[in-house]
Amino acid sequence: MPLTPEQQAEIDAQRAAPRQTLRAVSEGMEAHLYRPREVLDHGFVRVIDYMGDDSAIVQAARVSYGAGTKHVSNDEGLIRYLMRHWHSTPFEMCEVKFHVKLPVFVARQWIRHRTANVNEYSARYSILDREFYIPAPDALAAQSTTNNQGRGAVLEGAEAERVLEMLKSDAGRAYDHYEAMLSQDGQQGLARELARMNLPANVYTQWYWKTDLHNLFHFLRLRADAHAQYEIRVYAEAICEMVRDWVPFAYAAFEDYRMGGATLSAKALDCVRRMLKGEEVTQETSGMSKGEWREFEGVIG
Repeated sequence: MPLTPEQQAEIDAQRAAPRQTLRAVSEGMEAHLYRPREVLDHGFVRVIDYMGDDSAIVQAARVSYGAGTKHVSNDEGLIRYLMRHWHSTPFEMCEVKFHVKLPVFVARQWIRHRTANVNEYSARYSILDREFYIPAPDALAAQSTTNNQGRGAVLEGAEAERVLEMLKSDAGRAYDHYEAMLSQDGQQGLARELARMNLPANVYTQWYWKTDLHNLFHFLRLRADAHAQYEIRVYAEAICEMVRDWVPFAYAAFEDYRMGGATLSAKALDCVRRMLKGEEVTQETSGMSKGEWREFEGVIG
């Protein structure tokens, strides 16, 4: 299980002791605060703290004294305008801090988003738990034949069993050796900072990850996309549900303009205009490469 009974008891105690505040509060995010959302087989993501809400975005854009200067409908319209025209600074006025438990190989992909503050569990000072990500059978897939960084057909039968057995046995053996190398039972042992190098990339780590809403939206646009790797996408999807409740106006605009929208190049826009005039446009007459044309066809259906 992602949480021990002691950890769950600590979370319950935190949620049972609310405090009065003069800060802006998002009722939607308050419902998520501290509670872990289970992800993969041993992972989770939970909100530790947050600052701001939809009104904070509007307040920053207007540089106003507080709420009540405009109607809510105008606030929503302003947020959509800001999103539509890529005015990112007001969204940076909202921040959120997550506690995430995730496999190391997912963390290495996640850390590519360098616009956050991160503090990771240290295997130099502490011993990592014997917890590994072992994919569910329907997540075991062969290499894609058309995409060098994607998945193809799901493995089945004896092949799936063979791969699962190797993943489990290799992870267990590596951890057995990790434990054996550490200083214990009277032996001098190897330093933790060196012993950790023998652990596999599917061992679980944890970190606190704090970012602003603008950069969080960038993370979600890439990692909650259908083309993102499954193991990081499920974390992004869990975060999406929290953000939707935290800043509903901003998230709706994000879904519309970023997740559901598309950016067209000047050549692509020219092709659309020609098509609207009744002209038959092909890849050869579009001025685009085959790859660009294929992506363009995907956008316009």
